[in-house]
Amino acid sequence: MGPFALILAGVAVWLWWTGKLKRITSRDGMAIGMGLIGALLLIKGKPLAGLAPMILTGLYALWRLRPPVTTRRIEPVSVDIVEARAILGVDENADPDAIRAAHRRLITLMHPDRGGTEALARKINTARDLLLRHYTEKQRPPGRD
Repeated sequence: MGPFALILAGVAVWLWWTGKLKRITSRDGMAIGMGLIGALLLIKGKPLAGLAPMILTGLYALWRLRPPVTTRRIEPVSVDIVEARAILGVDENADPDAIRAAHRRLITLMHPDRGGTEALARKINTARDLLLRHYTEKQRPPGRD
C-alpha cells in the first residue's frame, strides 16, 4: 500500500506543478479524494467499504461527461427598417461601412459580457443584418434575381 500512496502523491504533485489542478472544481476534488479513499480501502482488503466510494466516484464522472442541456429557447427578434435605423442611429442614406461602424460602436457598449443583455445584443445584430440586407436589395437593379 505504501508504493501506491507514493504514486498517487506523485501524480497529485505533477498535476499541481503542471497547472492542471487549477481547472478542477471543489466538487471534482472531493470526488477524486473519495475515489482515492475507495481505492485504498479496496487495496487494504475491505471490498464493501471501498466499493461504495468507487461507485459514487464513477457515477460523478459519468455525470460530468454528459452533454450540456440547453433549456432556453431563443426567440426571433422582429425589427422593421425604421426601428433598425433608430437602434443603430444611422440615417436612411447610410452605406454598409457606416452601418457596420454604428453596429460595432453599439455592440461594444451593450454586449452581454460588458453588462448588456442578450436580448439587446440580439436586437442590435438583427438591426445590422436587416439594414445591410435592405441596402443590397436597394442597390440591386430591377429585374435581376
